Amino acid sequence: MKLGAHSYIWCDHWSDQSLPLLEHARSLGAETLEISVGDDVHFDPRRTGQAAADLGLELTIGPGGVWPMDCDISLPDAADRARGLQWHKGAVALAAEMGAVAYCGALYGHPGHVERRKPTDDEYRWIAENLHELGAFAAERGITVVLEPMSHFRTHLANRPEQIARLVDMADHPSIMALLDTYHLVTEVRDYAEAVREVGSRLWGIHACENDRGVPGGGLVPWEAFAGALREIGFDGYVCLETYNSGLNGFAASRGLFGDPCPDGDEFVRVGLGFVRRVLGG
Repeated sequence: MKLGAHSYIWCDHWSDQSLPLLEHARSLGAETLEISVGDDVHFDPRRTGQAAADLGLELTIGPGGVWPMDCDISLPDAADRARGLQWHKGAVALAAEMGAVAYCGALYGHPGHVERRKPTDDEYRWIAENLHELGAFAAERGITVVLEPMSHFRTHLANRPEQIARLVDMADHPSIMALLDTYHLVTEVRDYAEAVREVGSRLWGIHACENDRGVPGGGLVPWEAFAGALREIGFDGYVCLETYNSGLNGFAASRGLFGDPCPDGDEFVRVGLGFVRRVLGG
């Protein structure tokens, strides 16, 4: 397994001024770093990529920044779906330019757009068609496209592991895989081990934190059962600690998190990576 952390543990927007965080993350034991991108995130991707490569640090990206709501490959309007596909292709191109290995997130829709109904067959068909094209575009650039189910508070399209497995299968491209987030799962499943088995060989990575977005360990996540199932399927992918730094003034609250799960990013990573190594065997 490759263990790492999310840039949001230390900063709210990645920029060229964030480059020292690469060495800092590496010094704390991170082998990978996920960086959130978006229309409000501006940096030189080649500088970030080269600095990470020099440290032996692998990069992934996700669309955590500003992402236009009408750029959504699940929407009924074909023009919106086309804009969504182009936006995601731009992110994949950015990933390739910085030497990242994956583009991860709820790419099948748009987090924050929640219809009060179950997803339709049409929505899944539109999503799959666009994901297949995105997968082909990404494969040409050496990028894996990774789909993350989110809780029903964030999307109606893919909340549960069997839904993300279905979307991966419908997309029908080898560069399309899945990620499970231990925070989002807590409102959606009763059996974390079965969630892992449901996704099976499609599983590329894990976002790791507690049910309150706090450091792994001591919360409601059944880590031993989760780890057992990961061993059972032979998982050897990416495990990324993810939360929002609640020590940055207003940042965590701006992301809808009103507690204090990460007052100290360094301590979160030290404790979190130590716990994950012990439990998951990374």
